[in-house]
Amino acid sequence: MTAPDEAAPAGVPRHVGVIMDGNGRWAAARGLPRFEGHRRGLEALRRAVRAAQELGVRCLTVYS
Repeated sequence: MTAPDEAAPAGVPRHVGVIMDGNGRWAAARGLPRFEGHRRGLEALRRAVRAAQELGVRCLTVYS
């Protein structure tokens, strides 16, 4: 991530919030075990963290 005193690149928000909800319902709708939904949600979160770092987002808040 960028240093706290650095500005985010133009057009990139400084702070992004992610609310993870519905992973269990997502899995159930596809006939998968609830745990599979949580596993896939974790994979998606990892991709989001990497993308935030690459884009220069200064702060990422996650509620799960």
